[in-house]
Amino acid sequence: MFGSLVDAPANSPHLRRSGSRAVVSDIGTVELGGSPVEALLHNIEVNEMKGVTAPLSTAAIMPSPVLLWRFKVLLFLIWGVSCCKISWDSVMRMSANLRDLFLYEAFLYYNPLLLMTMMVWFWGINLWVFAQANVNYAKIFDLDQNHLSHREIWKCATWMTMIVPTSMTAYLYLYSHGEVSLAASQPVLLYAAFAMALIFPFDIFYLSSRYFFLRTVWRIVFPFQAISFADFFLADILTSMSKVFSDLERSVCRMVHRQVATIAWFEADSVCGSHAVAIPIVLVLPYLFRLFQCLRQYKDTREKTTLLNALKYSTAVPVIFLSALKYHVFPDNWVNIYRPLWLLSGVVNSLYSFYWDLTRDWDLSCFTRIFKFSRPNALSYLLYGRKWVYFWVIGTNLILRCTWTYKLSSHLRHNYLTVFAITALEIFRRFQWAFFRVENEWNKMNSKQNIQLSTIDKPNDEQKLLDPNGYSV
Repeated sequence: MFGSLVDAPANSPHLRRSGSRAVVSDIGTVELGGSPVEALLHNIEVNEMKGVTAPLSTAAIMPSPVLLWRFKVLLFLIWGVSCCKISWDSVMRMSANLRDLFLYEAFLYYNPLLLMTMMVWFWGINLWVFAQANVNYAKIFDLDQNHLSHREIWKCATWMTMIVPTSMTAYLYLYSHGEVSLAASQPVLLYAAFAMALIFPFDIFYLSSRYFFLRTVWRIVFPFQAISFADFFLADILTSMSKVFSDLERSVCRMVHRQVATIAWFEADSVCGSHAVAIPIVLVLPYLFRLFQCLRQYKDTREKTTLLNALKYSTAVPVIFLSALKYHVFPDNWVNIYRPLWLLSGVVNSLYSFYWDLTRDWDLSCFTRIFKFSRPNALSYLLYGRKWVYFWVIGTNLILRCTWTYKLSSHLRHNYLTVFAITALEIFRRFQWAFFRVENEWNKMNSKQNIQLSTIDKPNDEQKLLDPNGYSV
C-alpha cells in the first residue's frame, strides 16, 4: 500500500497537470526515462503538489537591458541639460566686469579633472580596439589577470563625467548666489575625494589596478630599476598632460593658502599667481622623468638610440623656461632676444618629436593591422587598409606637435579657453599615438617569438649527427 507503485491513468487529474508528464506522489516513484529535464519537471510538480512554491527567476522580474539603457540615457540627458541651465544662469548673474575672472578661476579648478576624464574615455576606446583586434595588451603591459577591461574603464569614466560637472555646477551656483564659503568647499571636496579613491588601501574600487598604476608612477619618478614598456608608455602620456599637472599645482596651491573663491590670487606675483616659479617647474617635470628613463635604458642596454630619445625630451626644457622668462626680464630683451629663441626652440622640439613618432614609435612600413577586427565591424571597415588613415594621422600629428609649443608656454596661459582646447587636442593626438605605438610593440614581440621558435625547431649539426633518423650518412 504505502511505498508501492501507484497505478493510475496517465490523464489522472490527481497526479498530473494539464500538458505535463506522468508524475507520482511522494508515496511512490515512477520511471521518467533518466532525462535531466524530465527529472527537473518531476521535482517542480511534486513541490507544487506539496504546496511548495519555487522561487521566481531573477531574470523574470528584471526589465530588459534595452529598457534599462534607454532609461539611463534619459537620466543622463536630464542631468546634462540641468547642469548646463544652472551653470549658464549662474554665470549670467555675475557682473560683466567680473565674469571673465570668475570663469577663469572656476576653469582652473575643474579643467584638469575634465581633461583627465577625457583621457580615461579615450583609454577605454584604446582597450576596446585592442580587444577587437586580438592584441594581447595584457601581455604587452605585463598586467595581471585582474586587470580592468574597457567596460570597467568606461564605467570609471562615466562616474567621473557625472561627478566633476556636478561639482562645477554647484560651485558656480553657490558663488553667484553669495555662498562663497560653500562654493570654496566644492573643489576642495572634489580633489580630496579623487585622492582618497586613488590611494584608498582597502580591497574596493579595483585595488589591484590602482596599485599597479601607483607603482608605475613611482617607477617613473624614481627610475632605479629596468624600464618596462608600461613605464615609458605612461610617462609619454604624462608628458601630454603637463599642462594638466601645472593647473593641478595652481589649484592645490590656492586651496592650501585659502585663496579659493577670493581675489587674492589675482595678483600675478603672489605665491599662487600666474608668474610663480612653480609653473615652469611642474611643466618640465614629466619631460625630465622621461629623460631620466632614457638615460637608465642606455645604462642597461648601451643602445645609442636611447640617447637620441633623451635628446628629444631635453628640447622641451628651453621651450618651457624661455617662455617663463617673459615675466622676469625687461620687455625689450624679451622681444629682441628671448622670444626668437623661444620660437626657435619650439620649432626644433616639434619637428624632432614629429620625426621620432614616425620613424621610431610607429611602424608605417605597411598598413596597420590594429584596426583589423576579428569580427565584422563598421569601424574596422572604415579604417582598416585605408590610405586616408595614414594621411590623417601624419597630418594631425604634425599640426598638433606644432601647437604643443603653445600649451607649454606659461606666458600664454591667460587665454584659458584656447589652452584648454589645445590641451584637449594634444590628448586626442596621444590617443591616436597609442594605437600605433602598442601595435609596433606587439609586432616586435611576435617577431621575437617567431625567431625563437624557428631557432628551437631548427636542429644544429651536432643534433643531426646524434639523431640517426634525421641525418643520413
